[in-house]
Amino acid sequence: MGALKTFLFPLALTAAAGSPPSPADAAAPLDQVRIFATCTGRLSAQMEYQWMFDGPGSEVTETTRAALIDILDAIVPADAGPEVLHWRIEAKAAQAALLDRAVFNSDRDDAQMAQRIARRQIDACRALLLG
Repeated sequence: MGALKTFLFPLALTAAAGSPPSPADAAAPLDQVRIFATCTGRLSAQMEYQWMFDGPGSEVTETTRAALIDILDAIVPADAGPEVLHWRIEAKAAQAALLDRAVFNSDRDDAQMAQRIARRQIDACRALLLG
């Protein structure tokens, strides 16, 4: 499994940054942890949203989230636990706010924009995983 995780990191950084990282400016290990922590938080919010509006979709999201948690657990430094938890909670709250804007907003244009942003963020997180 270690080789797979080593292979996934460059792909994850590429998907998150939008362009391939060069060896000279590769992200520091804590930056990689933050990417996975943020995505784990976003997927937590998405899963809770789907519990209300899309039950079967929540199962797919839960599987993706579990895979990201496995990777996060493998790469998080021992002393970074509180910081990683903060990143997860912060990302979950931000994603939940976007989903609330998308669903409960009286401004249709703003609701559609929030929905597009929320979808793009979730798609970027799902892209961190192969398959």
